[in-house]
Amino acid sequence: MWKTLTKHLGGCVFVAFLLSPLHANAQGTKPQSNVDDSTLRPPVTQADLQIVKRAREILNSESKWNRADNRDCPAEAKTVSLYCALQKATVEVGGKGEHRGAALQEARFVIDEIAADRNYEHRLMNYNNDPMTTFADIQEVLRITESLITLRLKGKSIKR
Repeated sequence: MWKTLTKHLGGCVFVAFLLSPLHANAQGTKPQSNVDDSTLRPPVTQADLQIVKRAREILNSESKWNRADNRDCPAEAKTVSLYCALQKATVEVGGKGEHRGAALQEARFVIDEIAADRNYEHRLMNYNNDPMTTFADIQEVLRITESLITLRLKGKSIKR
């Protein structure tokens, strides 16, 4: 009986160890504060709302949409992808690009929801380039992102 109990407890201890934060960090899991964590949900600000509004202005017609994104965003480009519109707006509003800034992250999470079955490696680029994505879809991602940031900002002001 003791042997069976020890075997059972040993398995429980092993499972608990695998689930522990110490083991996760030892295995190289990125901490939540890492700036390149694709699951990071930074707090939103009014600037993030302005970034999304500006990105919508930048991509206000299908003729300005680059549907062949490579995440290279030259300043002189005549057409821009979803990613580049958000990056360009981030630079215009905040003075520098922020790959994991709240506006871009919220847009990624919107894509996660509306294209959950597509499993993109680079959500903004791959959704933009997907043959099933239309310009109306791109506009909808920006519209939903703007609404979500607005709601998150309202939630912040209510809590205070």
